[in-house]
Order: sequence, then structure tokens, then C-alpha cells
Amino acid sequence: MRAAERRRMTSQEMVTWRSLIDTTAELRRRLAAQLAADSGLSPGDYAVLLALSEARDRRLRSSELAAAIDWERSRLSHHLARMEKRGLITRVEYATDSRGAEVVLTENGARTFRASTGPHMSAVKKHFGDALTPEQFASLDDILSTLRDHLGTGGD
Repeated sequence: MRAAERRRMTSQEMVTWRSLIDTTAELRRRLAAQLAADSGLSPGDYAVLLALSEARDRRLRSSELAAAIDWERSRLSHHLARMEKRGLITRVEYATDSRGAEVVLTENGARTFRASTGPHMSAVKKHFGDALTPEQFASLDDILSTLRDHLGTGGD
């Protein structure tokens, strides 16, 4: 019987689901604390800086940035105001359309991001990578791929 054909999850499946929720929350908490301690950045700061560092000319329209990091535009706007005060980003009117703004990674923001990446990746390795064997990574990749396909995201 395929998983989708069952009507209810078993007790053990519910325990596994809860374990996934609790474990990922603890992982996010530890990584956030380490990121803040190492670089003074929040996970939100890091997500914004990562998206901008990968963007052409290190700039994105606000709407594109919100979509890239999967945030509501109002949440992003408030967060960007705080980042702008810290000199990590700047907002400029879009050159060909006065209705929107572009978010631009500053030199300070790029420097801060570069300095944070090594320690952050070390923390990811310590709290996540070091816990799993290569076989477990392969199994987890298979599970996540199956979930992405089920959700219709295809990894995009």
C-alpha cells in the first residue's frame, strides 16, 4: 500500500513527525545563536545577504528579494530598514520604474557576509553534517527529494 493511500498516520509516524519538527527547530536555534555570536547576523540577515551576493550586480528588486527568501514584503521592508541602518544594504529607486526600489548589497554588507560564511558553514557542519554518515545523507536526500516531488516544488 502506498503512503498516500492510508487514511491516518500511525502513532509511530506521528512521533517521527514531531521529532522532525522538534529537531529542525533545535537545529535552527543553535545555528542562529552561533551565527549571532560569530558575526552579529540573524538568520534573516544572512538570507538577505546571501540572496543579494548571488544576484547580478548584487542588487534585486524588493519583490524579487522577498520571493527569493520566501518572506512577506511587509516583513522584508521592516527587516531591510534595520539592515540599512547597520550599513549592510541600501535601497535605491529602480532605474526604469519609480514604483519600486532595488535593494543593493553595500561593500560593508558584502564584507560582513564573507566574514560570516566560513564560521556559519563550520557551525552547519558541527551541528548537522558531523551527525550523519554518508549513507544517512543519501537516505535524507532521497527522503527530501520525495517530499519536494510530493509538494510539487521539484527542488526549485
